[in-house]
Amino acid sequence: MKILTLCFTGLLCAAPLYAQSAADPCLTYDCQQMLEIKTKIAQNDAAYTPAIQALMKKADAALQHPPYSVTQKKLVPASGNKHDYYSFGPYWWPNPDTKDHLPYVRDDGHINPSSKTDDTDSERMAHFSDDIRALALAAFYSGDPKYAQKANTQLQTWFLHKETRMNPNLNYAQAIPGIVNGRGIGIIDTRVLIDVADSIVLLHNAKTLSDQDFKRYQRWYADYTRWLKTSQNGHEEANWYNNHGAWYDTQVTAFSLFTGDKKQATEQIEIFKHRHLISQINSKGELSAELERTRSFHYSSFALAAYGRMGRYGELTGNDVWNFELDSRTTKSAFVFISEQIGKPASSWPYKELKYTPAEATGPMLAAARAYKDATFTQSVAILSKENADNINFLMPGSPLVK
Repeated sequence: MKILTLCFTGLLCAAPLYAQSAADPCLTYDCQQMLEIKTKIAQNDAAYTPAIQALMKKADAALQHPPYSVTQKKLVPASGNKHDYYSFGPYWWPNPDTKDHLPYVRDDGHINPSSKTDDTDSERMAHFSDDIRALALAAFYSGDPKYAQKANTQLQTWFLHKETRMNPNLNYAQAIPGIVNGRGIGIIDTRVLIDVADSIVLLHNAKTLSDQDFKRYQRWYADYTRWLKTSQNGHEEANWYNNHGAWYDTQVTAFSLFTGDKKQATEQIEIFKHRHLISQINSKGELSAELERTRSFHYSSFALAAYGRMGRYGELTGNDVWNFELDSRTTKSAFVFISEQIGKPASSWPYKELKYTPAEATGPMLAAARAYKDATFTQSVAILSKENADNINFLMPGSPLVK
């Protein structure tokens, strides 16, 4: 068993926190490639300097944050229980044509800032996930135990402590005032818990998270996965035709693997391939449902982040997603479609996009380059690395992140 240590300017040279076994023990992360990156960082490879510096800055900031809990919200969901996650649909606004501003009306692509406050949980859970990711990666790359210790405190508060834990359901996610108390579409919110599960695995492999706590996190995720598979909201999201359906599949697959249910994970991959992937990609590689949106480039990249993770889970289960093809529709063509836009100006993107941000394709392009070893993608990665070398995706291969 080979153990790698990390020591570089600005960080402590500490005892190794990670040992790589013969079989890759990670979830979405490609831990073998991460070990290679860790070695390059230790050798002062300048290619990773911006990303590792940005990561450590985020992790150091996370050390100062108080524990997050769903019980901290100011509003209460229809259940009356603050342990139930609660959020508002981000694109819904007060009705200007009614005295009480109800029911809310939709304005796609324009986020209502009141949906991103401490009144509800969506921003809080996003911050929790961001902090856990940064802390776990910082623990891995630096070897400093303080990051793992802080991550453990955050995880225990969110999932385990009776006074602060989140109930394993999303009955009240993305509510719309005046219309509905919660929707299946709100399940997209818990995609960030995939990153949390990845971090838990990383910390557990490093023996900085106890076996007892690890099993308790697995039980929480198993309960939540059961809710996803059996609830009305879960059934609605499972049948959604755009990125929501793909992210539902990604969550069920990731959480099943995390809890040791490989059979369920494999079944969900098959569902993804034949129900969502093939129906979402056309013969040109376009994700038609995403191109209809007011933020078409963003949502295309966002969907590819789900596809990339499903490709990784296919590797872990022996079910090839990367090379899947049916009726001239292929997984690869969707990545090619976005890759062909990299390095070009916004004016060359012929679809509506309120905020053109090429950097959002970094994670998907890295995932495609890793999977296909194709110049189409390696060239895109080279372009994107020059423009945003501090992107965290460079440090977490296998797990494309698009927020």
